[in-house]
Parts: sequence; C-alpha cells; structure tokens
Amino acid sequence: MAKKVLVVDDELDMRTFITTLLETSGYKPLSAVDGKEGLEVARQKKPSLIILDVMMPRESGINMYRELKNDPDLKGIPVIMLSALSKKTFFHSQKILDEYKGEKIPEPAAYIEKPPEPDELFEAIQNSLK
Repeated sequence: MAKKVLVVDDELDMRTFITTLLETSGYKPLSAVDGKEGLEVARQKKPSLIILDVMMPRESGINMYRELKNDPDLKGIPVIMLSALSKKTFFHSQKILDEYKGEKIPEPAAYIEKPPEPDELFEAIQNSLK
C-alpha cells in the first residue's frame, strides 16, 4: 500500500512538480492549496507525511504547522517545510512564536529552501518516513 503524502502549496507549478516526484517514487500524493484546506485533508486522509509551503495566502504554513503539532491526532505526522525563506529566518520566527505563545513546538522533520532539488527532496521524504 502506497504511503500518502500531502503537499500543501499555493503554487500550482510547485504542487505539480512535487506530486509528480511522489507518484514516480511510488507514493500516493494528496494536495491542498493552503493551510486551511491542508488541515482538512490531513484530518480526513491521515497522510504519512506532509510537505508544507511556509508562505501562503489565507492560512500560512507556519500556522498550519503549529496547529498540526498541537493536534493529538496529527502531531505525529512528520512535516517537511518548503520555503523561499531561509532556514534561519524560519527558525527565528518559530522561536519568537514559541516565546509569545509560551509553547515549544518541535522542529520539522526537514526544511528545504525553494526551489527544491529533486534529489534533496526525495532524500528528505525517505528519511522522514523511516
């Protein structure tokens, strides 16, 4: 049975690129265009992994990530963050939110800067699903 991987990205090209990579690698891709839809799909389909874009309209990836990690049913799902933001900027924003909200959110399974190299992304997917 192929593992389900949810891709949450507002850019069609990026969703297509990642879902194609997943399909050709034997995974079953699911997709959503923003964090709100992403959470709905995650709750319904319970994917094995989520690949999440950080910057999206409506519901950002940062918010969706925090909601996932605070949800007892979903917090065990590994998440690969994907972003044009540098890793340093992302982790800094998380630290500020942690302090502001008084909660410590675990780090994502991987953080990949856009545009992702197929090899790097594939390796992150395999490592996250071990």
